[in-house]
Amino acid sequence: MKTQILFFAQLKELLGCPGVEMSLDTPLSVAELRSKLIEEYPEWKAHLQSGQVLQAVNHTLVNNEALVQPGDEVAFFPPVTGG
Repeated sequence: MKTQILFFAQLKELLGCPGVEMSLDTPLSVAELRSKLIEEYPEWKAHLQSGQVLQAVNHTLVNNEALVQPGDEVAFFPPVTGG
């Protein structure tokens, strides 16, 4: 099943695309998904491994141990500040 992976804000600009689709047959942790993305797109490593990237699964902020189910939507984005 296809899992939609989206990139937002500056991260989208740095990676050069708004997102990708990845086929998942079994659940993965966010950390495992990130590793799989880096394996497929090694040029993204510096940007995706940065401690400055947050992630959400189905519109809920999660940590690296959260499980991504096949068909979920995952978003990676930089922290947002406001004033």
